[in-house]
Amino acid sequence: MAELLAQLEPAKRARSLRTLIAISIAHWVSHYYLLVLPMLFPFLKERLGVGFIELGLAPTVASVVSALTQAPIGYLVDRVGARIILMLGLCLGGSAFILLSIHLSYPTLIVSALLIGLGNSVYHPGNYAILSAHMDEARMGRAFSIHAFAGFLGSAVAPVIVVSLVAWSSGRGALIASGIIGPLTALLILAVGVPDARAAARNAAEPAKARTNILTPAILTLSVFFMLLGLSGIGISTFGVVALINGYGSSFSAANIALTAYLGATAIGVLAGGLLADRTARHGQLAAVCFAINAVIVLMIATTTLETAWLTAAMAMAGFLSGVIVPSRDMMVRNAAPAGAAGRAFGITSTGFNVGGIIGPLLFGWIMDQQMPHWVFGASAIFMAVTVLLALLPEARMRRAADKTATGTMPS
Repeated sequence: MAELLAQLEPAKRARSLRTLIAISIAHWVSHYYLLVLPMLFPFLKERLGVGFIELGLAPTVASVVSALTQAPIGYLVDRVGARIILMLGLCLGGSAFILLSIHLSYPTLIVSALLIGLGNSVYHPGNYAILSAHMDEARMGRAFSIHAFAGFLGSAVAPVIVVSLVAWSSGRGALIASGIIGPLTALLILAVGVPDARAAARNAAEPAKARTNILTPAILTLSVFFMLLGLSGIGISTFGVVALINGYGSSFSAANIALTAYLGATAIGVLAGGLLADRTARHGQLAAVCFAINAVIVLMIATTTLETAWLTAAMAMAGFLSGVIVPSRDMMVRNAAPAGAAGRAFGITSTGFNVGGIIGPLLFGWIMDQQMPHWVFGASAIFMAVTVLLALLPEARMRRAADKTATGTMPS
């Protein structure tokens, strides 16, 4: 029996590794797909004869559709299965770009954006349900960090890939090549035998928990937490360069170097955060400490004019700390989700990101229109400070519930 277990352990680790790689590639695709249309705006503007406002409606449509459908998709993941939903999402997103390449028109662009948003809604509930069910518990934080890092990498390389595809073929060629990536990734998931999450839920010791109310105070709090996370970062990543140029006298190159340092350090921080997440059960406290320090750093950027080297260092530190909390953020959702309800939990909480993605550009755009560039960083610091408080609430609720259960008192 011991020999059989010894043989099974390497096979289980190999299967987990294959699953992590395939799911991380799917997350890479999701982030890449969100940037394909914006990178093709110059081509689309010329071919469709529309303005940037009309073009800007496309990513807005994608964000709104994703926000509206992510929670329902989470329910489908738990009932139908995460693997099939994920594969359908990959194919749907890919078909959107192929459709636009075949029929290049403005109505088709909006339809394609709708399909991209619907396809994007599957990744968080599907990916996290599979990872939560099949990764080694002792390495769950690192698995989440690798998964998140793959997404950041997809965003980082999207401009280079799309520009290269356009130079190599054309705008239509870039759409077709990008569209093929999704179905190929779906085939990879099938070929490597990524396990389903629904099967694991059926085998859970307490399957009745999967039918419990998912809209708990902890999940609702985490949804707001995710929204504030999105708002705290979107201002810096979207309007940081113009704010530094207009409000701080930074040159174009210095402002872009500072933003690059912020984004690059975020990706590195995600990997470091995975190691920390596996070494603590107090993920909310870890996130709160990182964001408290981050709020101070960003507030310093908002209220002072730093030399280029110090500005770049401060932005890099802010990005690193923003990345560190990502695996702990995901562990907080996993810990708050009832058994068999990971898809619903991540679907609902991730909707907060979409809401932040809708509100953020409008809010920070208004701030810039009011000639208040310092408030791009000031507002981000305020969102971070509120996030500190929300990071502590879910774990505090769960500890109180555990204490009441231990003393024989039913939690309210």
